[in-house]
Amino acid sequence: MGNIKQGFIKRTARELFDRYPNEFTRDFEHNKKKVEELTNITSKTMRNRIAGYVTRLVRLKEEGKIL
Repeated sequence: MGNIKQGFIKRTARELFDRYPNEFTRDFEHNKKKVEELTNITSKTMRNRIAGYVTRLVRLKEEGKIL
């Protein structure tokens, strides 16, 4: 069974992904830096979780599972 992401993480990641679709890639480290630039989140844990979910969204979009 997988982990259930918090609503804040999913909502923030989707908003970032929708607003800046060309800023993110499949590379977690790159996405981590972009999340830090585009938001004012100070918590390292939250930043990493959001970047991880954005990375997942990018991968799903490339595979055609997200419109």
